[in-house]
Amino acid sequence: MALQVTGLVKHFAGVRAVNGVTMTVQPGECVALIGPNGAGKSTLFACIAGQQKLTTGTVWWNGQRVDPLQPAQRLKHGIARTFQVARTFEALTVLQNVQLLTQYSRGLAAYNILEDGNTARARMLLERVGLLELALTQAKVLPYGAKKRLELAMALAGLHGIGETNARSIPAGPQMLLLDEPAAGLAATERTQLMDLVKSLTRPQADRRGIAVLYTEHNMDAVFGYADRVLVLIDGLVAAQGSPQDIAADSNVRERYLGHWWEPGRAAEQCHA
Repeated sequence: MALQVTGLVKHFAGVRAVNGVTMTVQPGECVALIGPNGAGKSTLFACIAGQQKLTTGTVWWNGQRVDPLQPAQRLKHGIARTFQVARTFEALTVLQNVQLLTQYSRGLAAYNILEDGNTARARMLLERVGLLELALTQAKVLPYGAKKRLELAMALAGLHGIGETNARSIPAGPQMLLLDEPAAGLAATERTQLMDLVKSLTRPQADRRGIAVLYTEHNMDAVFGYADRVLVLIDGLVAAQGSPQDIAADSNVRERYLGHWWEPGRAAEQCHA
C-alpha cells in the first residue's frame, strides 16, 4: 500500500531535472524531501502528482500504477497535493472553498448554490485546521498562514470526498498528501502550528489509517522536528536517505547542502542553496 517510485527520470530537452529516483513512502509515514534549489524536488513532486509526464520510470500507489493517470484520476485513488504558493478560490468564502472539493466527485451543476448543500463535512475539516470561526470570510482577505491551512483543508476535502455517503465517513483506502513547501512564508509560530497539524494526519485514528505524507521544505525546523525519514535530492538523484539523525550526521549532505556549521534546532531557518 506504499507509494513506490522506481527509476523516475524527467528530462526537459537537454536538462536532466530528475535522473533516476527510486523511493517509497508508507501510510502513516511523514517523509521530508530536501535539497538545494534546482535539485529537482518540484519536478519530482509534479511527476508523482501528475502535473508532469515521466520521461521514464514508474509510480505505484496502493498496488496500482498511477503514472499514466491525470491528477484528477490520482485524486480518486487517494493522492492529493498542495503547492508552494497557496492556491485557493479567492472570491469564495473559506467554507465554499472546502465545499467545492467535498462535492467535486458528485459534480456541480451550473445552478448549484454551495450553501444549499450539506456543509457538515466541510465544517468538520475547517474545525480540524482551526479555521471554523473564519468559515464565512472571503479567502482573499485571509492572512497567508490561514491560506496555507485552507489549502490543506481543501486537499483533505478532495480525499475525504471519494465515495462518501455521509459527513463523517472516511474512505477505507490509503491516502497520501504531497505538500510542496507547506511552511514557506510562515512565521515560526505558524510553522509549528501547521507542521503539528500535518504530523497529526499521519497518526491512525479509530475510523481511518494514518495518511502518508511526502513534503518538500527549506525550513529545517519543519524537517528535523517532524519527519520520520528524510530524503536528500541533489542533482536529480537521491544523495542520502535515513532518519533525521542520520541525515544530520551525513558528511556529504553537510558538504553539499546543510553546511558544516549547521546543527538541528539551530535558530537559522534556511540552509544555503
